[in-house]
Amino acid sequence: MELNEILRVAAAAKSSDIHLKVGLPPIFRRDSQLFPYKDGGRLTAETITQMARDIMTPAQRESFEADREIDMGYGVPGLGRFRLNVFQQRGTVGMVFRVIPMEINGIRDLDLPKVVEELAMEPRGLLLVTGTTGSGKSTTLASMIDYINQKKTAHIITIEDPIEFLHRDKKSVINQREVGFDTLSFAGALKSALRQDPDVILVGEMRDFETIETALVAAETGHLVLSTLHTVDAAETIHRIISVFPPYQQKQVRLQLASIIKGIVSQRLVPRADGRGRVPAVEVMVATARVRDCIEVPEKTKEIRTAIAEGFTTYGMQTFDQSLMGLLKKNLVTYKEALRQSSNPDDFALKMSGISSTSDARWDMQEGKG
Repeated sequence: MELNEILRVAAAAKSSDIHLKVGLPPIFRRDSQLFPYKDGGRLTAETITQMARDIMTPAQRESFEADREIDMGYGVPGLGRFRLNVFQQRGTVGMVFRVIPMEINGIRDLDLPKVVEELAMEPRGLLLVTGTTGSGKSTTLASMIDYINQKKTAHIITIEDPIEFLHRDKKSVINQREVGFDTLSFAGALKSALRQDPDVILVGEMRDFETIETALVAAETGHLVLSTLHTVDAAETIHRIISVFPPYQQKQVRLQLASIIKGIVSQRLVPRADGRGRVPAVEVMVATARVRDCIEVPEKTKEIRTAIAEGFTTYGMQTFDQSLMGLLKKNLVTYKEALRQSSNPDDFALKMSGISSTSDARWDMQEGKG
């Protein structure tokens, strides 16, 4: 069984991920569910080990031998690109591939709110896309970079591990750097990027203190910085960034973050009601004067969700619950799934039942009554 053939079958089946484990046939993930490749035999340790070695460079093999795991990118001519992690489990090699679409979907094609286009056109500041693993963060970031690329002339630098979507120069000039291949680290590449005349810098992930600190400085010095964090919503994202810094620095970081943050887009992928794929539920925070005040004052940070909800009409912001209500009204998701994904299930259920709740003002704004 050849690796490329497995990947072709997975792509034809519209799978998002491919799992290769010793003793099992290839396992495909489609619409959040796992399915075995029925025509594929059980994989042996020798087969998977050879597959892994065949797609690694000598440097990658050496890194894998030392660390027992490695992130990589892999391309198949005529098929597409894949992001993968090779790891060791119970003494054998395992691999998980993520399918990277050949074409970059537009912001509207992804059913993202129109305000995301406005955020992408910000001239400077910090813009974050957050969510759990597999929630579509990389896809959203790629669509935002492509939107900038179509709309204005700019020098865009991406720092990724590994490079996922391949961008072609349109109105902008785009340089894509891969950690471990074109550069040694996110933080090092980010510092170098500041000397490369950038207008827009995409940092694949803000993983550590040094990268976060440098990203804040880059946004402060007049660049638009886009990045991701594994957080569930805007409020947690603010907490996560601030908590990375030592206590004596946190007051200053709050002021710094409030001055540079432009927006936070948090997303979750929800199964569609018709069973055909998934649709994003999206929380969008825009840095209004009230939101900045919530960031600066520790006691007010808990009010960020309320500020987002009440900014629905004026600023195009929305909470997850408002997003889910919109999807439900369009019959894109079921009530059961919307309730399961909701941030405030009790509040959501009350509103759906027509019973007044303490947050009716926020729902009224979504319904055009505000």
